[in-house]
Amino acid sequence: MCEGKNLGPCSGPNRQRDLCTFCTISLDQEEVFRTKVFDKSLSPFYGEDFYFEIPRPFQCLSFYVFAKGVFQRDLPVGKVSIRKEELCKFSGKEHWFGLQPVDPNSEVQGKVHLEMRLNELIIENGSMCQQLLVRIIECQGLPLISGQNCDPYATVSLVGPVTRPNSYTKKSNFPPYSPLSNTNVSTGHHSNADWVCFVGCLSLVHRYLLQPKGNGKSKTDDLGSLRLNVTYIEDNVLPSACYTPLRTLLLKSPDIKPISASAAHILGDICRERYEAVLPVVRLLLHHSRLVPFVSAITVLELENTQEANTIFRGNSLATRCIDDMMKIVGRSYLTVTLKPVLDEICESNKTCEIDPIKLKEGDNVEVNKENLQGYVQKVFSSITQSSSSCPPLMCDVFRSLRHMASKRFPDDPHVQYSAVSSFVFLRFFAVAVLSPHTFQLRPHHPDLEVSRTLTLISKTIQTLGSWGSLSKNKLVCMDVSYQPLQHAYQSSLVYIIKLTVPISSQYLFCFREIQKRAQGRKRIGKRNFKKRWLRVTNRELSYHKHRGKEALCIIPVKDIRAVEKLYESAFNRKNMFQVLHSEKPLYVQAGNCVEASEWVEVLSQVSRCNPDRLGTFHPSAYVAGAWLCCRSLSDSQPGCKPCTPTLLANLQLDIDCDRETERIFSLLTSSYSKLQKMEDACASIAVYQGPPREQDDYSLFTIQDPKETFHTVRQITHILEELQREHDTRSGTAQYGSQ
Repeated sequence: MCEGKNLGPCSGPNRQRDLCTFCTISLDQEEVFRTKVFDKSLSPFYGEDFYFEIPRPFQCLSFYVFAKGVFQRDLPVGKVSIRKEELCKFSGKEHWFGLQPVDPNSEVQGKVHLEMRLNELIIENGSMCQQLLVRIIECQGLPLISGQNCDPYATVSLVGPVTRPNSYTKKSNFPPYSPLSNTNVSTGHHSNADWVCFVGCLSLVHRYLLQPKGNGKSKTDDLGSLRLNVTYIEDNVLPSACYTPLRTLLLKSPDIKPISASAAHILGDICRERYEAVLPVVRLLLHHSRLVPFVSAITVLELENTQEANTIFRGNSLATRCIDDMMKIVGRSYLTVTLKPVLDEICESNKTCEIDPIKLKEGDNVEVNKENLQGYVQKVFSSITQSSSSCPPLMCDVFRSLRHMASKRFPDDPHVQYSAVSSFVFLRFFAVAVLSPHTFQLRPHHPDLEVSRTLTLISKTIQTLGSWGSLSKNKLVCMDVSYQPLQHAYQSSLVYIIKLTVPISSQYLFCFREIQKRAQGRKRIGKRNFKKRWLRVTNRELSYHKHRGKEALCIIPVKDIRAVEKLYESAFNRKNMFQVLHSEKPLYVQAGNCVEASEWVEVLSQVSRCNPDRLGTFHPSAYVAGAWLCCRSLSDSQPGCKPCTPTLLANLQLDIDCDRETERIFSLLTSSYSKLQKMEDACASIAVYQGPPREQDDYSLFTIQDPKETFHTVRQITHILEELQREHDTRSGTAQYGSQ
């Protein structure tokens, strides 16, 4: 969505100088996206990108411009509708489209399945006539009315002059070959029709697209125009075996030395200006657990070309694009758990946070607004820095690798290892989600203008706070804010990054508190069975101690934990109880209060979330006197009677169609075939002349570290593309729905 120009009627009483507009994108009449609202502008610059899979058949891609209503519903200004078969004419290029009126008679979608049969009849006087029988079999794809299926009916009408001799008196009988100009079938609501009989001269069985009433013609006016850039792509996916050579070549990419000679890197090199080119590679490597080594390899290559630590990961490189796409795919649930509750509060509370004196409204109190903003920032920042245990393991693996490689590249800079991670997790992940929560499904639509301004201020502050990992204490003191809050935020972000990136071989303490522990294996209830102990949990083990700092009385490896669940109070007549189920007897623990109990359960659940032998059910009470108190089962080995609480953000299971992703990569490589040929020529030139080819400026766009290895990979890609194209040509025009 690029921009609008001169929106609204050009003259008359409906002309509004202070029009607040937004756009929606619809498949047929179903809205799928909308832009933010632009305040008091007849020529707004939208500048928003939307990329989405089309989940169903459709007829039109439509763009509606609405005027934002304050006390009434939003009013349509105009629309741009592009039929599916016309999308290829506009694909990949910017065009100006004139807005058309939004007329209820033109808002049509769906198909009608008709059977028309022409019969010859002998009438009373013995002469022959013809009878047309019209049967409406079914309709498909009719619009939803207020989100519900409509109750449709159909009417059949005869349009145009019909010549009838005076001898014919029955309306159902017409002479042969009467001049019948048109037959219309239209749909409506609240009734139904089955058989309608009249005479005509037509015979067929067909499905028709429903057309606008009255040809969709309505009063035209200059409603303005939209500048759009639409790219429409259809992938014809072949049988899986056809993609094996290309898929195998791509999955070998992390092992190729140098990485610039790999198939995945070559794709990124020749399609670097196409933002959608990286996504199918990321999804394919994710599905086969090959993304982390590939990202590590291309990150090393980028760091070799980075000369200063303060410019690390600032550009839009292949490495940054891969990590960005990975975070969007893998981290969506993480964002929901971490940010959605506080963002819902911000969007629904309507507190003003404007602190710019120029933008303050009459009656606003800047001090009150500053307190509101500080409160929101504290909630958002605390939600982020306290969420390390919820971060998906795959993201932690990537961040751990970034920290290690940045530290190795700039050993004299103690802060670069943290800024390398914060540049992604704060600047490119959380700050972006706060600014545009609808993009990550954290909110259903764009927030209104005032809330959007609040989110912008919060996002900018989060970016500043998150980037402090690369700032020194002296720089923090120079800021025009009291040092203590800054130092606290600095420490919080630092601890958060350390927790995210703690090496697997290292042991990091998550919690160490005093609790009441029940002796394991006891079959009777009694006060003597509960003793004060210090419970300690790290990323590797759970242990309890008689005194803080003393040797552990018992150690339970985290990998052996099978479930962590709360207990009914009636189990031991004690509150705030939870249990740790592992390979031996359950460990029953009483926390100091309800908050601590919840924190223990959350921490233990998160550190053990990826264990392969996690239980699906558990007993919410104890096994005492030969029976489970919850279900009265007599066997102590009886499976649980209650489902375990689902652990959020467990091992990532992505629903990825690898054949389709590989087909998408094939299409990208094919569309950039000329650049692939130039890369091959560049490799040959470098290998022959033993130096960079100065006569070809295009060659400088490629990363060629080893021309022979790169040439070999390019030749493999070219051969595979030719084979796949032959497969497509063989099946072209012969494929049918339901066939292999």
